[in-house]
Amino acid sequence: MWFDEYEQLTHTEKEQFILTANQLLSKTFIIRDKYSPKEKRLKLNPDYRFIERHLELFRRYLRLSGWELEKDNNYGVIALYNRFELNRAHLNKRTTIILYILRLIYEEKREKLTLKREITTNVGEVVGKMINLGLIDKKPPNKDLIDAFRTLRRHQIIDYLGSDVTQPDTGIIIYPSILFVVTNEKITEIYELAQAPQKEDEDNEDELTEEELEEEE
Repeated sequence: MWFDEYEQLTHTEKEQFILTANQLLSKTFIIRDKYSPKEKRLKLNPDYRFIERHLELFRRYLRLSGWELEKDNNYGVIALYNRFELNRAHLNKRTTIILYILRLIYEEKREKLTLKREITTNVGEVVGKMINLGLIDKKPPNKDLIDAFRTLRRHQIIDYLGSDVTQPDTGIIIYPSILFVVTNEKITEIYELAQAPQKEDEDNEDELTEEELEEEE
């Protein structure tokens, strides 16, 4: 039983277990190598290591409420999925397009990756690619950019290398968790969705897709 194993934890470990479980439910992904703004580099995420040490305990605990925990050692990603396909986050069209573009950029840069572990881009490159592919005609409103990037950051898909995501030179690190959100099979599907007509009064509110972003209601 998971509870017997839980009771063997120290008081500090029990507190950390509760906090980390809630992080999983709210963020969907826990990344092994996370960007540290203070040190300006990737660092080993202590939450990832804690889950790694108590992986089966987390699995048994979360399975009680319909969640499955998967760990990919190659990419350093721990992902949470609801086996009943409930509690999915709905992304509006703008966020879906940005997610699609980030996935394309990740794939392009991953092929050229050498000694650096992280894959980075910037806001200008993302917006430029959206325009070049004919997905938009001009730079989106600042509010749309802020909302979209904030959503993706909250789910541990990206992180900021600067503070203002409305500026073209603000850097963005793309985490490997994006591979679990937009698989190769989904790229075509999302591209077609992004090109679909959209009503003018639903630019910021229409929920157009349900990605593998599990979000606690």
